Amino acid sequence: MTDSGPAPLPVSDRPDIAARLRDALLAASFTADGLLDLLGAPAYAALARSETVPALRATRGDTPLETLVRLFLLQQPVTHARVAAVLPVEEAVEAGWLRRVGGDEVAATVDVRPYGGPGGEDWFIVSDLGCAVGGAGGIGQRDEGVVLGVGGASTTLAGITVRTPVAAALDLGTGSGIQALHAAQHATRVTATDLNPRALHITALTLALSGAPAADLREGSLFEPVRDDETFDLIVSNPPFVISPGARLTYRDGGMGGDDLCRSLVQEAGERLNEGGFAQFLANWQHVAGEDWQDRLRSWVPRGCDAWIVQREVQDVTQYAELWLRDAGDHRGDPAEYQARYDAWLDEFEARKVRAVGFGWITLRRTGSAEPVVTVEEWPHPVEQPLGETIRAHFERLDYLREHDDAALLDSRFKLVPEVVQEQVGLPGAEDPEHVVLRQHRGMRRATKVDTVGAGFAGVCDGTLSAGRILDAIAQLVGEDPVVLRDRTPAQIRLLVEQGFLEPAG
Repeated sequence: MTDSGPAPLPVSDRPDIAARLRDALLAASFTADGLLDLLGAPAYAALARSETVPALRATRGDTPLETLVRLFLLQQPVTHARVAAVLPVEEAVEAGWLRRVGGDEVAATVDVRPYGGPGGEDWFIVSDLGCAVGGAGGIGQRDEGVVLGVGGASTTLAGITVRTPVAAALDLGTGSGIQALHAAQHATRVTATDLNPRALHITALTLALSGAPAADLREGSLFEPVRDDETFDLIVSNPPFVISPGARLTYRDGGMGGDDLCRSLVQEAGERLNEGGFAQFLANWQHVAGEDWQDRLRSWVPRGCDAWIVQREVQDVTQYAELWLRDAGDHRGDPAEYQARYDAWLDEFEARKVRAVGFGWITLRRTGSAEPVVTVEEWPHPVEQPLGETIRAHFERLDYLREHDDAALLDSRFKLVPEVVQEQVGLPGAEDPEHVVLRQHRGMRRATKVDTVGAGFAGVCDGTLSAGRILDAIAQLVGEDPVVLRDRTPAQIRLLVEQGFLEPAG
C-alpha cells in the first residue's frame, strides 16, 4: 500500500487461474485448520489482532504451507524458486495475484486469508494488504478506498443469518464478499452491491478463489442499484453504520447524519422482501435525551414486518468516539489534530442530544399477518453462535402464538427444549426458594423467572399431555381451583414459548 492509493488488484476475469491457485492452496493445507496446526493457538490468535511476530517466528522453515503464510498472510517477499514449488507462479504474476520485487522475489498484491465455512468448507477471503482484520492498526490512516477482510462484525452477521434455501439473496455493502459467499451456499441467485467499485472487484476474487458461484455485482449505495421490481427472500447488510461527524472513511462512515443510514436501510427493506423473507442487519442507534431508545427502534420497523431487535452493547459518547478514533489510527497522529477530531465528535453528539450509542442486531421478516410483532430487547450476555436457526425458530413461534388463542393453547401439547436447567434461588436452609429460574444452555442462553406452577408445568412437558390436562393435575396437587389456574397460566406459557423454553409438540 502506498500513499498514492490502493495497489492494483488481480484480474477478476480469469477463473481458470483462480481455480489453479485454489487447488494449490488446498494441496499445501493453506486452510483454517492447517494454519492452526502450523502456528499454534497463540500465534493464530495474534494474527487476528494484526500482530505478526509470533507467526513470523513459526514460519522460518521452507515447507509449502510456511511459504504461503509468509507470502499471503504476513506479506513478506519470498524467492521466486520457493513460490514456484507451491504455486503456478507465472500465471499468478500474469493475473496480478503476485508481483515481482527485487531481483528474484515475488510478493502478494492482496491478502488471502483461509476461512472455514459452516459446513466445513475451505474458503479464502481476499482483502487489501494489511486490511485482513477490520480496524486493526489504524486502517483508516492508509486510504479510504481500501477493502477490509473479515472482522468480528462480519462473523457476527454471518452467524445470525437465517440459512434456509432461498431463490434470491441480496448483500448490501458487500465489502470483501463474506456475506455473499455464505449466501451462495443456499441461494439460487446472489446480488451484491457496494458504493466502492474496488469492493465489488474483491468480492469477485473472494468468490472465485473459494470455488463459489459468481454473484450479480452492482455498484451503488445500499438499495440504489436494485431495480424497483426486484424482491428478495434474504437481505443482509453489515453497513457503514458508524455515527460520526462526516463521511471521512468509506468503509465505516455512511455519510448520513446520526443513525439515519441504519434507519433508512431498515425502513426501505420491507418493500424489498418477499412474503416470509428475512432482512438482517448489524446497526448502531442513538440514545437521545428524553426519548426511549426502544421506541426509537420500533419506529424504524416497516409496515408488514415482524421484527426482533437485540441491543448487544451500549457505549457512552466518549467511549464511542475514542473507539472509532482509534480505529482510524488518529490516536497515533498529531495530538492537536486528534483533540480537534474528538471535539468534533462530541459537538455532533451534543447538537443531537445523544447520550450514548447502542449496537446490535436487527431482523425483519415479511409477514401477511394483520398484527405484526415487534420485539426490542437488551441482551448483553453471551450467546451460542451460529444463531441463525434460533432466530428462524423465534419467528416460527410468533406465528404459532398468533394462531393460538388461550383456549387453543390449553388444548396444545408442548415439549421442554433440550438443555434447559432449573435453578432455585433463596437463602441457605430456607424451606422454599425465593424464586425459580429456568436457564437455557443453547442459543440465546436465556434465563427467566417462573413461579412454582410454571416450573412444575415446564418440568412435565414431554409432548404427551395437553397444557390444560397438566394444569388440572397441578391444581389438584396444590389444592387450587383448576378453572382459576387455567385462566391465569396461559400468559406464562406464552412467555416460555416465545422465549424458546417450550416448543409445540405437533
